[in-house]
Amino acid sequence: MSIYKQALASEIFKYISEASSQLQSDSYVIGGFVRDFLLQRNSGAIDIDIVAVGSGIALAEKVASLLPNQPKVQVFKTYGTAMLRFQEVEIEFVGARKESYARESRNPIVEEGTLQDDQNRRDFTINAMALSLNSENYGELLDPFNGIEDLKKKIIRTPLDPDITYSDDPLRMMRAIRFATQLNFTIEQKSLKSIAKNAERIDIITRERIVDELNKILLSDTPSVGFRLLEETGLLKRILPELTALKGVEEEKGQRHKDNFYHTLQVVDNISEHTDNLWLRWTALLHDIGKAPTKRFDKKLGWTFHGHEFKGSKMVYKLFKRLKMPLNEKMKYVQKLVLLSSRPVILAEDVTDSAVRRLIFDAGEYIDDLMTHCEADITTKNPKKLNEYLNNFKMVREKIADVEARDSIRNFQPPVTGEVIMKTFNLKPCREIGQIKDAIKEAILEGEIKNDYDEAYQFMLEKAKNLGLKKA
Repeated sequence: MSIYKQALASEIFKYISEASSQLQSDSYVIGGFVRDFLLQRNSGAIDIDIVAVGSGIALAEKVASLLPNQPKVQVFKTYGTAMLRFQEVEIEFVGARKESYARESRNPIVEEGTLQDDQNRRDFTINAMALSLNSENYGELLDPFNGIEDLKKKIIRTPLDPDITYSDDPLRMMRAIRFATQLNFTIEQKSLKSIAKNAERIDIITRERIVDELNKILLSDTPSVGFRLLEETGLLKRILPELTALKGVEEEKGQRHKDNFYHTLQVVDNISEHTDNLWLRWTALLHDIGKAPTKRFDKKLGWTFHGHEFKGSKMVYKLFKRLKMPLNEKMKYVQKLVLLSSRPVILAEDVTDSAVRRLIFDAGEYIDDLMTHCEADITTKNPKKLNEYLNNFKMVREKIADVEARDSIRNFQPPVTGEVIMKTFNLKPCREIGQIKDAIKEAILEGEIKNDYDEAYQFMLEKAKNLGLKKA
């Protein structure tokens, strides 16, 4: 049994082969399934792409009719594709085709074609390999562009002239960089130059598709690989100019600041060692974007970035909106962590109970993620300083745990509610209620009273007396 036939161990391939035989049309499994099998890579959810010389929809329907459970076939007539599920695996069927493109669109003009036509239109040689599902050569590898050699050499290369491949469908430029990042491959030099040459073509791609690729780069083991390539090719300044604005070092009166772009990439790599939380990784990527617009040189202080956290949190909303990213709790999560990103650093120098309470109050359920980000934000190459900073944050974490155990500040709810205040003093909604609630909150955060109903109630009575209020 050849290595390629081992790839076809699932019984689904026998059903597809039988369906093809009955329809008297050839079929092949192609693309990522073949690539990942040869790489011995488990990429998570397995999707299988089947190309039929003829109608992909007809083949899908024939396969479904042969399967014991006769699954429902989803048909996408516009694209000439169909999909069914078998044992939790999604299998997509498409007819072999050749494509031509108008310059202003990535939507191709499609015609029926041969397997070779279909392989020609594939993005990369490593995704153009196919395994035959036909009885006469079942399991044979069809590799017209020597993709298997590119797999061995860890090279990303286009089947045809890269200028044509990338100009036709500019999303492939993002995919090239994403695959290079995920697989730790190198983009062929000719192909890399072509991406830089065609970078402006990315403007015709929908923001949603671009963000999908950015997310995959961010979720890779070493995201900086992808972001360096995006910057090198000129794609990043068209997609995330807020990041490229951080690039470079200025010197004034012998004082320099660090390159905040490369610092940011190191922070993203650091945090990726500790979390798969996509939005925490976005936080790491965007935590310093406020530094470019707030950079100033002060004769006494040197380079300053005053208020960059506040500015950056405001920029997060505009960036998410422009890229059509979710403007929901995920965006608010990134905004909040960017806003608070420097607070634990200041705390590390003077860890007081009241400052810790305020940090827990402001960060709420995100306090642990905030600390993970701050630890990743340490990029010094000096081992002594690194150890010192990490120990400081360890002390902050211990203080947070201690204060939280005593005072229950996380996700703070006032122990005395507005309703209690209104009932106690026979009040209708008014300014004084808010003043009393704020005073109770401040007293708890400052440690003047415990986060406790009885102490808060007594404090309320004292505060109300100062405001001239009497019990009902």
